Amino acid sequence: MASPKITPQKLADEGLRRLGALADPMRAEGAQRYFKEKVLFLGIAAPEMRELAREFFQEIKAEWGVDEATEYCALLLANPYHEVKALGILTFEKFRKDFPKSAFATIKDWLLADYCNSWALVDVLCPTSVGALLEKYPDLLKEITGWTRSPNRWVRRASIVSFIKLAKKTQFLDAIYDIVRSHFADRDDLIQKASGWLLREAGKADMARLEKFLRRHGPDIPRTTLRYAIERFPEPRRKALLLATKRT
Repeated sequence: MASPKITPQKLADEGLRRLGALADPMRAEGAQRYFKEKVLFLGIAAPEMRELAREFFQEIKAEWGVDEATEYCALLLANPYHEVKALGILTFEKFRKDFPKSAFATIKDWLLADYCNSWALVDVLCPTSVGALLEKYPDLLKEITGWTRSPNRWVRRASIVSFIKLAKKTQFLDAIYDIVRSHFADRDDLIQKASGWLLREAGKADMARLEKFLRRHGPDIPRTTLRYAIERFPEPRRKALLLATKRT
């Protein structure tokens, strides 16, 4: 295959230029309030980010493959600014149908390197890209359980949110409940919130199973996780579950 006319480096440079033109310092200052950790922002709205990723994909889809998309994403992830990293991810994920199994290890390396240095970036990367890999290569379900024991909080959060889009598929519910159960002792609020979010999504596929799980394990479940998990129950049932699962 001939070398692409638009190289990953060239597109990365163009991305930086375009994002710089969209930057809004006032928006950037306001964005920090959603994060406890320090995150650097340019101040660009999510719809603008997604539109730029779509535009770039239209330019490269005929001549790029996964290798070029991976190189491009790695270049942008190395940048300190949130929106630059996100643009790399949003373009990379458009090649997910062609991801080889090795992309799983590549993504884990990015997480371990703290390229995704906020819950928001993990939540952009993992539900779509890692979720696609888990669905395409079911044997990776065993590998991702090892992520739950990582000392890196972003890897641990990834072990949870990678299942968000798969939660509506009943064949993944066993793995989802196992993953959440493995995080019960985790004191990190970003892990507890992610676990509750995933349980809430799993409840959309089988609400009765979710309630049974909560009643069985309630005293062991962090209250933050529990409160997120029960959000879709009617208020009387939420109150009953909070009471039934309270530690004595």
